[in-house]
Amino acid sequence: MEYGNTHVIARSFLDGQPSGSVFCRPDTRGVSLKGAVGPVQVLVRDNNVDQALKALKKKMQREGIFREMKLRRHFEKPSERRAREAAEAVRRARKMERKRLEREGF
Repeated sequence: MEYGNTHVIARSFLDGQPSGSVFCRPDTRGVSLKGAVGPVQVLVRDNNVDQALKALKKKMQREGIFREMKLRRHFEKPSERRAREAAEAVRRARKMERKRLEREGF
């Protein structure tokens, strides 16, 4: 089964073992994802694949796999990457400062 740009393999087990699991392998054409430890795994209970896919999507969102796949759709020059990362750092710093001021009541 293909889910977006991600191949999802659902396997079911019989004989009292767990119902199965869903594995996710991002389609990155042989390039490993930054910070990826291994495949994302979600258990399928009672053959409820929809619930397992929902949990899989949530895990992938949390780990940033969708964002990484979006960034890898086209080549990004190193200078563009540095500029993007610098802008992200500025946004994060401003957001943290806003939250700190909000907590302190200013």
